[in-house]
Amino acid sequence: MTVSEPDPDVLITDSGGRMVRLRDVPPPSGPVDLPLLEEHRKDDLPGPFRDSGGPPYWEPGTVITWHWGRSADVMRVVRDDERGLVAWLPAASEVLVPVPVDGKGLRERTLAERVVLEYEMHVRTWRGPGILRVAPAGKPWSLWYFWNDDGGFEGHYVNLELVHRRPVSGDPRVHTRDLTLDLWIEGADVWLKDEDELEAVVEGGRLSAEQGDVIRAVGERAAYELGHLRSWPLDEDWESYRPPAEWDEPLTLPDLPSVLEARALG
Repeated sequence: MTVSEPDPDVLITDSGGRMVRLRDVPPPSGPVDLPLLEEHRKDDLPGPFRDSGGPPYWEPGTVITWHWGRSADVMRVVRDDERGLVAWLPAASEVLVPVPVDGKGLRERTLAERVVLEYEMHVRTWRGPGILRVAPAGKPWSLWYFWNDDGGFEGHYVNLELVHRRPVSGDPRVHTRDLTLDLWIEGADVWLKDEDELEAVVEGGRLSAEQGDVIRAVGERAAYELGHLRSWPLDEDWESYRPPAEWDEPLTLPDLPSVLEARALG
């Protein structure tokens, strides 16, 4: 997954990003100004919305879409209650993702170039193994549980994102927005991922310096709550979860307007 630099606390990922091992993470010093980030939510479907974590809840097995602004995944609900949403993404399921208009891969570009690229949405296939995602209610992050091809658990990927919302209409979807910065938790080690990418996003003008500081504060809070306190869902044994066979079949995105438009592009 990574190639080590001379500094054992710094790793370079396969995609070229930098990971830094966090040591002695302090408790959060105060509230995080999440409303400062709301202008970047950019939901692809209309509301009104309500916060996740309250009834009505989805039944296990319900197929939902998980939206990141214009991007979307299709998943199956494992559990949904006041603690949050647990959902399974089967391998080879469809995903709606941004693709550079010129067709050139992201790994062939500098971070600064990636910030100013023009993208269009395409339907693609999730190429990784099946993963479990947990979105704790009211928290600006989700945890992704990764297993290797032999079924061994690899670690927890913590994706920093806006607090999840759901349509008041009851439509089976959740809406959030990626916040660039991430964490990787492997055993007792907590790694901060993509700080260099966040710097590029701020320098490129997609986020203000103040918004960048808020995202870093979110990362510090997540590192403390998950890495130090081992808060939910890390206090449950989701590492041993395996879905029923019928839940592990690839899922197809529903015919939402953005999906139909992407299909037309091929």
